Amino acid sequence: MSEIDLNELRAELDDFARPQKSGDRSAREERIIAGFEEIERFVEERGRLPQQGADRDIFERLYATRLESLRESEECRAILEPLDSRGLLAMDHDIEANTENISDDELFAALKTEADPQNDITHLTHVRSRQEIKAAEEIAQRVPCLDFAQFKPIFETTRRQLASGERQTVKYQDNATIQEGDLFILDGQTALVASRGEMFISDYGAPNCRLRVIYDNGAESDLLLRSLQRALNKDKTSRRITTPDLGPLFAQVEEPEDWPTGYIYVLRSQSDDPFIAEHRSVIHKIGATGGDVKKRIANAKKDPTYLLADVEIIATFKLANLDGHKLEALLHKFFDPARLNVQLQDRFGIPVSPREWFLVPLEAIEAAIEKIQAGIIDQFQYDPETASLRRYEQNLERV
Repeated sequence: MSEIDLNELRAELDDFARPQKSGDRSAREERIIAGFEEIERFVEERGRLPQQGADRDIFERLYATRLESLRESEECRAILEPLDSRGLLAMDHDIEANTENISDDELFAALKTEADPQNDITHLTHVRSRQEIKAAEEIAQRVPCLDFAQFKPIFETTRRQLASGERQTVKYQDNATIQEGDLFILDGQTALVASRGEMFISDYGAPNCRLRVIYDNGAESDLLLRSLQRALNKDKTSRRITTPDLGPLFAQVEEPEDWPTGYIYVLRSQSDDPFIAEHRSVIHKIGATGGDVKKRIANAKKDPTYLLADVEIIATFKLANLDGHKLEALLHKFFDPARLNVQLQDRFGIPVSPREWFLVPLEAIEAAIEKIQAGIIDQFQYDPETASLRRYEQNLERV
């Protein structure tokens, strides 16, 4: 086995760390804490410290080595001692077996594969199965979601949209991108990625970050991005829930002779600008394209039109027999009272003022689309104060 294989094994251990909200900690501090929490979980499950020895599995021997390294590092002790409720860093713990650092040769020997398929790495006899790890991880990670009331409507709406066909489920592609707001079906439960922490690079060069994931049963977990990807990869029934696509405008059924003309799309910015971050859920870009929306936004973070940041596709509306740019102009005019006034500098230092961003909730955009479909949009106006549509003549009926 090569050194790369060994590093990958150790990287996997990092991915199984119990989640911890990072707060103001650096990426290095978070990695140290995550590694220590793995050891704490081992002690909690086994009722003893991890130990060295040929009869111990690779994971336990790595935990024992890591604990010794943490004890010997003043930096690590300073970070971990306030969190060490079990006193694992105390130097007077008895270790039953040899406490010398495990060597690479020992690891290679333990992981060595032979021609016999039973000796393949997938049949290691001393390594816990993924199912066992997953079960322990579920127990450790999922806790009651105290503010579930604010997420419950999202799950209810999603269920209705799946039943009506507005949303679909598609097979999750291995290690596919996971963004804030994404919805998945994992182990039979609907899971919402409520937030993403700052990206950091692990010791093995892999980008990672913390996620807050809410489940439709009222639980939540705070886990690593790569851990969620791994769980979705392993669950053969996992699905990604698509964003709403309301079908061709002005038509209940798409006919063979319909002329496809593109999409109206709604985007949400991933910019870390303080104002945008604070109001992210109600700041949307409304645009039109005759091609694929994903291709259109591929270089968003280099384009001032997209606020020089990555964007998330919130909704798409398929067009048929209709000029998408005229419809885009109509929507821009309708929501003009809520247009976001922002000025950025492009890569040449030239001021740019994107004009397609609005302080409008998604529900209001969908309501406006429905009025356009019904041909009665001229009877309504957008009220920024109530973030809703209302009729001109009565100024009372809100939608």
